[in-house]
Amino acid sequence: MIVSKFGGTSVGSYEAMSRSANIIADNPQRSWVVISATSGTTNDLLRLSSLGSNTAEEKKILEQISQRHLDIASQCSFKKEATKAVEECMRTLLAHLSKQQSSKQQSSNNQSETEWIDSLLAFGEDFSTQLFAWVLREKNLDVQLEWAGDFICTDSRFGSAAVDLEATYAKVRHFLTTNEGFGSDQKPGKVLLTQGFIGADVQGRTTTLGRGGSDYSAALFAEALGAECLEIWTDVAGVYTTDPRVVSTAHAIDEISFDEAAELSIFGGKVLHPATMKPVRRANIPVRVASSIEPELPGTNIVTAPLNRPVVRALSVRKEQTLMTLHSLEMLHQPGFLAKVFSILSEHRISVDLVTTSEVSVSLTLDTAHKASNKVELSEAVLRALNDFCDVEVEYNLALVAVIGNAMNQTSGISGQLFSTLKDYNIRLVCHGASANNVCFLVQESDAEAVVQTLHQSFIG
Repeated sequence: MIVSKFGGTSVGSYEAMSRSANIIADNPQRSWVVISATSGTTNDLLRLSSLGSNTAEEKKILEQISQRHLDIASQCSFKKEATKAVEECMRTLLAHLSKQQSSKQQSSNNQSETEWIDSLLAFGEDFSTQLFAWVLREKNLDVQLEWAGDFICTDSRFGSAAVDLEATYAKVRHFLTTNEGFGSDQKPGKVLLTQGFIGADVQGRTTTLGRGGSDYSAALFAEALGAECLEIWTDVAGVYTTDPRVVSTAHAIDEISFDEAAELSIFGGKVLHPATMKPVRRANIPVRVASSIEPELPGTNIVTAPLNRPVVRALSVRKEQTLMTLHSLEMLHQPGFLAKVFSILSEHRISVDLVTTSEVSVSLTLDTAHKASNKVELSEAVLRALNDFCDVEVEYNLALVAVIGNAMNQTSGISGQLFSTLKDYNIRLVCHGASANNVCFLVQESDAEAVVQTLHQSFIG
């Protein structure tokens, strides 16, 4: 069995859906399919969550959502059935919005704002799977549509729920034993279609896994099923050496290790969600990243042991980073200072990327990008708590550059080569040696693209 995940651009129009359906039809092993919301729909739903009822802006967004999906339905061979599915989703969405507004007016709303937003965002995947099921049937496939919340079990941390792996995998295994045509008795042409990004807590309330969580959902399914392969179908032809919009000579990588791919996803590579690597690496399931627009291209294979292991494989950059430096003479030969710092950061749910220390100061990098899946908010409360026992300096408009490769902590001269290449740029913070697969550092955001271009030319070509 192959688990195939299709992103928003791969299901964003009828033409895109039809191409993706052809990919599934081409290989009977592609029998477990996970899809995202159509391009733009999740953003539209997020905007709806912040608007009042019956405003001109709300009506405009609702019309956009409706028309986007009706356009796809109108081109489907099963036009009547697909249109009916879209209209039913719209009625349910309107009722959901109306109920929330009524509850607010009556001050009797027992549902938290984040819980309601999760249930609202889930409509995006509901629209796309309802439509894609009919496009798949055009290819004479036997489609079984299942709600992801019936499989993916999570806690109740709405907006970024944690998955209960044991409960999730038990539900997937139970499904395989009670549904004919899947698993060991796989029936050719039979496809299970479900949503990415969505789960449910023990009370059955809809949760989400955070933006970009569809990749993670697909990886969880792959591990639970013991899949032969996980495929991530997107609008690019694999994992690139760096962003081709920044470096014109960037190219797709044929093969890359799990460790390298994980570093890339964590430090700004946008092809894969950072959590995706965990389940497939645990189960040693290879991953293929490929283009649904050009499926004939080989894409990138992510495996345990690639044949080629260059010292420098790829470069990534993450903008809108913040550097926080804490100064205190209490650090000098005094235990417990860092424990106190990280206790405060943990209390305020602030995650840290890079850390460097001297005798009387510690510098931390924070991901404050507005599109970050775990965006950090430096509130006045956390700054006050830190200022109680140290001086705090905060610098914005920085970029984190990650050089990804192999045996970087054991390769003589690699740091010297890197930084002599960048002698014309001011490097703010360096982390080297903690990982065999990356060297990270901060630069001014305005220098980031030039730094990546210089490094790509020198080390990748």
